[in-house]
Amino acid sequence: MKSIEDMMKAAQEAAATVQAQMEEAQAKLDAVEVEGVSGGGLVKIRASAKGRIKAIAIDDSLMVPAEKQMLEDLLAAAFNDARDKADRVSNEEMGKMTSGLPLPPGFKLPF
Repeated sequence: MKSIEDMMKAAQEAAATVQAQMEEAQAKLDAVEVEGVSGGGLVKIRASAKGRIKAIAIDDSLMVPAEKQMLEDLLAAAFNDARDKADRVSNEEMGKMTSGLPLPPGFKLPF
């Protein structure tokens, strides 16, 4: 039978390993890019899988003052599309990392 000290040391090592894996996964997610699109490709937003907006591209045909409201709506739609894609990629990556961990249903990482 292992001593309490051995079990504590093993638990600390396991926690350190999980934390290192989490940090690696978070860095990887920041490097993965997704693109949200709206208006048939007239508005595009590039974001990291963590949801950080990296670029917005607006087709020149939308630069009409009378169409301001439509442009704002398209930007919101493209942002939401990028956010949805970022969430999917993030969930996939985190799922890969946590697949071997005995987590209760609905438990989400990072904390």
